[in-house]
Amino acid sequence: GWAGEGPGASGKNQHVCHAAARLEMGSLWEEFNRLGTEMIVTKAGRRMFPTFQVKLSGLDPLADYVLLMDFIPLDDKRYRYAFHSSSWLAAGRAEPAAPGRVHFHPDSPAKGAQWMRQIVSFDKLKLTNNLLDDNGHIILNSMHRYQPRFHVVFVDPRRDSERFAHQNFKSFSFPETQFMAVTAYQNHRITQLKIASNPFAKGFRDGDPEP
Repeated sequence: GWAGEGPGASGKNQHVCHAAARLEMGSLWEEFNRLGTEMIVTKAGRRMFPTFQVKLSGLDPLADYVLLMDFIPLDDKRYRYAFHSSSWLAAGRAEPAAPGRVHFHPDSPAKGAQWMRQIVSFDKLKLTNNLLDDNGHIILNSMHRYQPRFHVVFVDPRRDSERFAHQNFKSFSFPETQFMAVTAYQNHRITQLKIASNPFAKGFRDGDPEP
């Protein structure tokens, strides 16, 4: 489960070159992935479930790091759900990409020792389909597929640190976290699995898992 040397790990700063990240709840992610994970996007913003959580190793305990996430489109297609075959079908070209945003983990920056001490959870991150969102949420197009990406950035104390920016970070992608952004769940098996495995969805009412 550890995602270690990603592409381009060579030539990285010594503070990030050994960084490794293990996706938590990997078996749950894989269960969703087998069904075709869907994540709800709303105007107000909706938290992800499963929550994106990682366990980090290989950081310098005394160095400072910023952790962040972004989301990249998996392809240039828009999709629709075919209920008769319970499958997603391409339905034309993707809409123009929403403004690319990043979500900084609120504890950033922090020492490597602190990041490695416990599981890092991105439970504050919210997904929205509101192009005019001013809450800093991640803006996604509904009925488009996305890959979450996780980045570890070494806070370089050198005065000319921007010269080394490309050496000071390491990125991780877990294919089992890919998902379709939707405004309502399309696959009823996804709905059932979310209810069964999400502790906050036990009082599931009217198709809305959040109070």
